[in-house]
Amino acid sequence: MASKSAAAAPFNVVVVGQNGRLSYEAVVFVASLRAMSPDFKGRVLVAEPQAGPLWEKDPSMRNEPVRNALTEMDAEIIPFESKHFGEVYPFGNKIEMLSALPKGEPFVFFDTDTLITGDLNAVPFDFERPSASLRREGTWPHPQLYGPGYTGLWKSLYDKFGLDFESSLDLSQPDEYWRRYLYFNAGFFYYKCPHEFGEKFLEYALAIRDAPPVELCAQVFDPWLDQVALPLAIHALGGGRDTLPEGLLDGAVTCHYRLLPLLYARESDHAVAVLEHVTAPNKIKKVLKNYDPIKRMIYQGRGAKARALFDQANMPRKEQAIRNRLKSNGYWMR
Repeated sequence: MASKSAAAAPFNVVVVGQNGRLSYEAVVFVASLRAMSPDFKGRVLVAEPQAGPLWEKDPSMRNEPVRNALTEMDAEIIPFESKHFGEVYPFGNKIEMLSALPKGEPFVFFDTDTLITGDLNAVPFDFERPSASLRREGTWPHPQLYGPGYTGLWKSLYDKFGLDFESSLDLSQPDEYWRRYLYFNAGFFYYKCPHEFGEKFLEYALAIRDAPPVELCAQVFDPWLDQVALPLAIHALGGGRDTLPEGLLDGAVTCHYRLLPLLYARESDHAVAVLEHVTAPNKIKKVLKNYDPIKRMIYQGRGAKARALFDQANMPRKEQAIRNRLKSNGYWMR
């Protein structure tokens, strides 16, 4: 199902593998990468949080079949320690794991709930100019009735860290509309060095969590802390929006599906075909069918039934409506 491409400079790909759902998603992710980008020459790293005082339960991948499946596909499991987030904010894994990656080597991070659906080598990453996913909604901030608005809220963060606010704006968008302000989904991001990126990302995330500007006193940071700090880190390192051609990541080459019911409900026929192709081999199936949502959605055909509930050419405008229809028909599982 994959196409050949010209060789590109190698870079590392990393996901976070954690006990439970994320570990099974990591298997699907790596299987899709190997199937759809067979000429990929970089290292495939699965960063694994280790047990420690910030975790109530051991978060490491204790399922041996899962570990074996990953290593048999030439993925390397890289342990890292949780020093700042852990159980109370597991999204912090994607910040803390960066310090465990090879220093000075270009990397692309993906959430595990991502499929590689095309040739990753064909993506012209500029690792000097970091960026992240623009497949997002205006989930943060939430301006209050008596202010400040989007400008005041975001500018307070740029001022806190000595960053130029004006150069971050998309002036094609209206003032006080959320798209005017630099904001990403943290489903993927990349840079030339994980340590340099991670230090800036961590510095900003901790400062926002522990000592936010007074303008943000009415704002909630959980679960959006990573997505609040991410654009600041990217801007500080010389990156921004639109540093990649449209239609590749979150398009022809990757699909950030988030949950299997949502994949079946709204993603392309190609994404569904890739999912079912890469999970079909017996070696993979034996591992994945031990996770009930995957077993039911993929192997028992509930995904196809969930997809039949929707007209792909006329989807509900809001995700909540999609979720509600899936739930009411018994297809919401994670």
